[in-house]
Amino acid sequence: MHPYLFELASLMAIFVFAIVSPGADLAMVIRQSLMQGRREAIITSFGIGAAFMMHVTYTVLGLGLIISQSIYLFNIVKWCGVAYLVYIGIKALRAGSTKIDVDMSKQEPRAAQSALRAFSLGFAANALNPKAVFFFLSIFSTVISLQTPTEVKLGYGVVMATALISWFIGVSLFMTTPKMRAVFSRASKWIDRTSGVVFIALGLKLAIAKAQ
Repeated sequence: MHPYLFELASLMAIFVFAIVSPGADLAMVIRQSLMQGRREAIITSFGIGAAFMMHVTYTVLGLGLIISQSIYLFNIVKWCGVAYLVYIGIKALRAGSTKIDVDMSKQEPRAAQSALRAFSLGFAANALNPKAVFFFLSIFSTVISLQTPTEVKLGYGVVMATALISWFIGVSLFMTTPKMRAVFSRASKWIDRTSGVVFIALGLKLAIAKAQ
């Protein structure tokens, strides 16, 4: 096997477990799917993927090491992330009841969430997580050779981002099926409350995170 293919296979073997692990990204996509709709959830998935590529790019260029070794920079990103997660958590807790129609084609008119808003929700959820810096530094330094060219490393990132987006699009499609919408059709208020608690809990968890 070509060394680059071996590196990519090793990266993906580790990354698959990171993709499916519960976190702010998954919580955001699920909430978007149930409370906004399939289109918005898919756009949010692309926002997450874009932020992911941002992490990969600055890690490959060496900026990730600078951030990881600077307590000041780490804390700036961390507390921005904490503020964002707590903010959207409080907004979810304060949201009123929203009717979830089983048949999306017959859904009652509502103020549609803009594509930019949906994208930015996903981008911010992923971008404002400083722990991503350490994740990429650890797996890249462990799996990828120092001799691997920068463009190849960025290529790995594109493959990983594609897998990430595909996973969340799959989640979006699954959560917006009529069967799933029927399950949650009468629980919109509790979906908001639960997602609000989850986001706040993730924010508090991030607040106690320390640079490694």
